Amino acid sequence: MANVALDPHAAIATTASGVGAALTTADGKPLARALARSQRRARRRAFLLVLPLLAFILVTFVIPIGQMLQRSFYNDGFSRNMPQVSAWFAATERGTDPDEAAWAALAADLTAAAEARTIGMVGTRINYDLSGARSLFTSTGRALRGGLEPPYREALLGINEGWDNPMLWSAMREASRPYTANFYLAALDRTRDEDGRIRQVDERQQVYVMLFMRTFWLSLLITGLTFLLGFPIAHLLATLPMRKSNLLMILVLLPFWTSLLVRTTSWMVLLQQQGVVNDILVWLGVIGHDQRLQMIYNQTGTIIAMTHILLPFMVLPLYSVMRTINPSYVRAARSLGATSWTAFRRVYFPQTLPGLGAGALLVFILAVGYYITPALVGGSSGQLISNMIAMHMTSTLNWSMAAALAALLLASVLVLYWLYDRLVGIDNLKLG
Repeated sequence: MANVALDPHAAIATTASGVGAALTTADGKPLARALARSQRRARRRAFLLVLPLLAFILVTFVIPIGQMLQRSFYNDGFSRNMPQVSAWFAATERGTDPDEAAWAALAADLTAAAEARTIGMVGTRINYDLSGARSLFTSTGRALRGGLEPPYREALLGINEGWDNPMLWSAMREASRPYTANFYLAALDRTRDEDGRIRQVDERQQVYVMLFMRTFWLSLLITGLTFLLGFPIAHLLATLPMRKSNLLMILVLLPFWTSLLVRTTSWMVLLQQQGVVNDILVWLGVIGHDQRLQMIYNQTGTIIAMTHILLPFMVLPLYSVMRTINPSYVRAARSLGATSWTAFRRVYFPQTLPGLGAGALLVFILAVGYYITPALVGGSSGQLISNMIAMHMTSTLNWSMAAALAALLLASVLVLYWLYDRLVGIDNLKLG
């Protein structure tokens, strides 16, 4: 028998002729089983090495997104604090007029919520679907400290006649179930009428769809502008001598070394009507002193500032691809009779597409979720959907609405990402 060592602990046993013998390790175990055990150990070691990273992603990314998605369709602010009237809604069909039992359940729940100091939470939940409901609940809660006597309908209407509003009862019926799609309907400028049918909200209240369209349109425009500005810069970086290329690279990377807030406020100084840009235009005689341009607190300010801030994310992927392109390809095309434009269009530009795809994807996704810059320089016409999400998180405290808007934004980005993969191919991306 001849032994061929696989590792310090194993060997293959064969006959001298090497024919007809089973392959085993030095200790007589089948080789296939030993290899499988070795591969399992290797996979286990690899898994343990990446386990801290997986745990970090799970805790900081997956779980928060999951909680956000749950909050977008789950809100028990009403059902948890108003159990009796919620039970009445569950036992009756939509369109059923509230009877004395319903009014009694409502009075009992309002009294209990007022004593537990949760009636403000209940009113806030209904206020998401019916404006002005919170003040109705809180004022009634203050009046219920002395208790109510039947008949409860007349007693509650004596406190506030708003309790007889059919839209209020419809909103309470919707809120009596902790799981609801109403926040997604509101995020699409839809609502339910008193019969439960889905309809558009009043034209003056249609905000969210317009903001989504503005967000994607401005993000697409900013992506195009960063390409137009970044392509020549990346080409210069890839073709200039090393000393000049390094100097230009420092200028490209300089924004990364400066605070985002500082860059944004700098644009506010530059673009305001009494700012540097307008002063230069007046000094050159391009515009009159009374014709200063309004370039801040509107879409123009948002586009200019975000294009400048996101430009490096387009330049760097393009540069990483361009520096690997052999210049002899273009020279060969020129020597074969191609014009400069034809050589660029058919030889050079197609080779830059992996970097262009990576840069466009980076810039677009970052622009879709940008918040600080539109908030500071956008004004009313330059706000994006991210600013509305932040408003619901910090001002109105309607976290379910913020979660629904964020979930729709996430879904839209994933759909666009899927379309990009289908049309271009995600494998064609090249970041460096």
